[in-house]
Amino acid sequence: MVIMGRSGSGKSVLLQCIIGLMIPDSGTITVDGMEVTSFETEREWKALRLKVGFLFQGGALFDSLTVAENISFPILQHTASGEKRALKCAMELLRLVDLEGEDRKYPSELSGGMQKRVSLARTLALGPSIVLFDEPTAGLDPVTSDSISQLIKNLNRQGGNSSLVVTHDIRSAFHIADRMAMLEDGKVLMAGTPDEFRATHLGQIQLFLYG
Repeated sequence: MVIMGRSGSGKSVLLQCIIGLMIPDSGTITVDGMEVTSFETEREWKALRLKVGFLFQGGALFDSLTVAENISFPILQHTASGEKRALKCAMELLRLVDLEGEDRKYPSELSGGMQKRVSLARTLALGPSIVLFDEPTAGLDPVTSDSISQLIKNLNRQGGNSSLVVTHDIRSAFHIADRMAMLEDGKVLMAGTPDEFRATHLGQIQLFLYG
């Protein structure tokens, strides 16, 4: 599922509300059968966050840790796995995102696209059933954006998890999506398939897609 919209339409706020980084003023949010807006304890949020991976827009890698250490971090923090097992998982995830052999580098030694791939590998480290992507192609050149979009699409097919992608990158949105929605002022203006979006006569949608 891809959520599109102009800057300030509420896309990133929605993602943050889903995992409790922000609390909505009204309404309800249900994730995997749980009404998260009724959560009252950190324990409830922690249980949810172990099921939901979040790829932050800036990647949020630790500069002082190597690639392998970045990916291993959530495994060591949230499971009983030792360093050897965590490192093995990190290597497997690096192969998954086509970065085999880059495990000992630091984030500053990587290109923007490679940093995104490392961030994605770390997001997948705990085997989440749901993955949230906040502007995964932001700041990347068109070729790198296409490769990240294809990687997300491949992972959706292979991993059996559900993805919710927030973007204003129209090319990426149509590359990834099987379903999409358009937000306008915090409300869903339209939801449907990519073909339905291409065929719509709604003026706001046409203006966003075609200028």
